[in-house]
Amino acid sequence: MKVILLEELRGKGGEGDIVEVAQGFAENFLFPNQKAQPATPGNIKQLEQRRRNIEKREAERIANAEAMKAAIDGKSVTVDAKIGEEGQLFGSITAAMVADAIEAQLGTVVDRKRVGRGNAIKSVGAHTVPVNFYRDITAEVTVLVGVTAEAVAEEAAEEAETEQVEAAEETAEVAE
Repeated sequence: MKVILLEELRGKGGEGDIVEVAQGFAENFLFPNQKAQPATPGNIKQLEQRRRNIEKREAERIANAEAMKAAIDGKSVTVDAKIGEEGQLFGSITAAMVADAIEAQLGTVVDRKRVGRGNAIKSVGAHTVPVNFYRDITAEVTVLVGVTAEAVAEEAAEEAETEQVEAAEETAEVAE
């Protein structure tokens, strides 16, 4: 069944595209959610009249996506997680956690659905994660999983303090 998309549909096309879909998909999902309309001759004529407005919106979306890509492409964010033995995480790093880290550390709001879901991140280290902003506009972000530099400094300070206390206790025991 041929339909006219009213908004971007991942894997099918963008607003104003005429695509072939299964009839059940169109009748049960696209039409009730107003994501598409049937490609009748009358609707195709209306589409031609709206084509200029659609092109303006498309150019605006592409410009926004390019700006967001420039803001985060090649940057890195740190995600804290509980780490078990041998560098394995308890659970995994989710797309929502990556999106929250990007927003907090880089100041760019990213929808968690746009964060790539390749292999699950279940180990400590640096992982490259794609973020798809619009159609083929994709940025790559390095996600650093594990202990941050600040946490390492705090842990070292605590260990040094513990060693000083133990050394003082040993000195006190020897003096007695």
